[in-house]
Amino acid sequence: MAQQHSPAFVALVEQARTRIREIPAVELAAALQAAPGAQLIDVRERSEYDDGHVRGSRWLGKGIIERDIETVVPDPDTPLYLYCGGGYRSALAADNLSRMGYSKVVSVEGGWRALETLMPVES
Repeated sequence: MAQQHSPAFVALVEQARTRIREIPAVELAAALQAAPGAQLIDVRERSEYDDGHVRGSRWLGKGIIERDIETVVPDPDTPLYLYCGGGYRSALAADNLSRMGYSKVVSVEGGWRALETLMPVES
């Protein structure tokens, strides 16, 4: 069952969504194929990632992504596809990375809950 989010949090995410690019989970595989060098990043908590994640994704949790992104992905023109549990944290992270100068950041709508049935997964 999906978590109920507070109205203020939802409003914050909705504001971020006006500034970012999002794609539905069903379009992710094709988007990754069309973008050579693209990075798929799981922004959930480390324990969530360890329990299961999209094969080929790398973990950079929402709590550290802004701090570590320049070390992990130094080229701000690298296509970045972010996902979380349902698309809220990834929208916030995408907004922040865009503000940091990353020009090809995309949040995946539906997040892990949608992707785990669409993409190869591993744990």
